[in-house]
Amino acid sequence: MARTKEFDPESALRAALELFWERGYEATSMADLVEHTGVARASIYATFGGKRALYLKALDRYGELTDPELLAGLSRPGPVLPAVRALVERYAWEAAGETGRRGCFVVNTAVELAPHDPLAARRVQANWDFLETALTSALMRAQAQGELAEGKDSRALARLLLVLLQGMRVMGKAATEPDRLHDAAAQALALLS
Repeated sequence: MARTKEFDPESALRAALELFWERGYEATSMADLVEHTGVARASIYATFGGKRALYLKALDRYGELTDPELLAGLSRPGPVLPAVRALVERYAWEAAGETGRRGCFVVNTAVELAPHDPLAARRVQANWDFLETALTSALMRAQAQGELAEGKDSRALARLLLVLLQGMRVMGKAATEPDRLHDAAAQALALLS
């Protein structure tokens, strides 16, 4: 007879996600994971495949939780540019706030693991591709609705915004001057006029 799990894998995954997001991959030990999730080391290996596999699953889950919200905001019917502006301003406020110190889990992975871990790098790239595509689609809709000048390059503007948003996440980790982030956001948004 097969043994039943004595823990909820979803709850354990969420707890691991929070810990990895807060500390990063290298600074999180298996002992930390055991303590934080309340799951025995052997069960972590049996369920998730070990620390690296758990980290990658947590990164995937992060995308599943954040991407739909972002897409919903950019794809609502009606005017598009207010949604793009709200997204950029939200990133600036979050990065400038106390919670911004932990950064974005994807950006943290890009800095810590992507240079030497191809699986992590692919996940980071997929997340950024998703954000770029969502922004490009939104800006193309804005052009079709007459909110954005026809001569603007929607894809290039989306890439600029992607780099700005991810850069704000990095700068927020260092507790930068909030005006720096808000000024940069305002200048980037001025290009949409």
